[in-house]
Amino acid sequence: MTKTASGFKREKFETQIQRFSAGKPIANETDQLAVEEPLEIRIGFTENGKTVYKAVSITMRTPGADAELAAGFLFTEGILESPRQILAIKHCGKFPNNQNTLRVDLAENVRLDLKRLTRNFYTTSSCGVCGKSSLEALKIAGAKKIRQTGLPKISSEIIHQLPAALRKHQTVFDETGGLHAAALFDLAGNLIDLKEDVGRHNAVDKLIGQQFLENHLPLSEMILFLSGRASFELVQKAVMAQIPLVCAVGAPSSLAVEAAAGFDLTLLGFVREKRFNIYTGFEKIY
Repeated sequence: MTKTASGFKREKFETQIQRFSAGKPIANETDQLAVEEPLEIRIGFTENGKTVYKAVSITMRTPGADAELAAGFLFTEGILESPRQILAIKHCGKFPNNQNTLRVDLAENVRLDLKRLTRNFYTTSSCGVCGKSSLEALKIAGAKKIRQTGLPKISSEIIHQLPAALRKHQTVFDETGGLHAAALFDLAGNLIDLKEDVGRHNAVDKLIGQQFLENHLPLSEMILFLSGRASFELVQKAVMAQIPLVCAVGAPSSLAVEAAAGFDLTLLGFVREKRFNIYTGFEKIY
């Protein structure tokens, strides 16, 4: 049974501010900010009879659901396939109560492709990797086309309800205004789970990671709703989890649309104010 990290959580930070309006100070107040701290993800695995520890990622995140974030990252990057490969997930580090380093210990029989630990996907828009290489890397990571058999068409009325349902449960965003959200809905529009983070990718990794650890994948009858735009990397994560429909409040990127089309994923953008654009999978929405 997988042992996971403790529920360390510090989503909000309090600070003193001075409000200005029309060129004049109007009030001194206390303001709530979203917390941003680094998280180093390490993996522990057996190599030639010895336990080896390797750092695989450093990401800026909002503390909380760190184990889910790490598991989701390792799954959506194609490094792990099953929660049974994980022995334990725990915070570690040199200092007492250090919560910014997380170690994922793998079962002894897990064999890793160490080349995959060098990320194949976009991390920034300036990384220099071409779109074709990114799509090929997604296939190499084990991504498969979305299974469409038996999936019903989705009513536009259900889609229209999702933004309000998301905002209703964005508790930390209401206080800080500084977090992205990723939510999982079933095909009837019922909220299954929601995660918030300063990083868009982290919110999705936390969401998928929890489902991965609970052995609920593939998510073939779910909707992923994003509070911001839809990038290639977010579509990549949805494809790896076999989520058939991704809805975003903002716009998709060109490569996100290419990836969605190539893997039969239905992609919607500008889902707000009772309207949306369908970019792929036109026949899936009515």
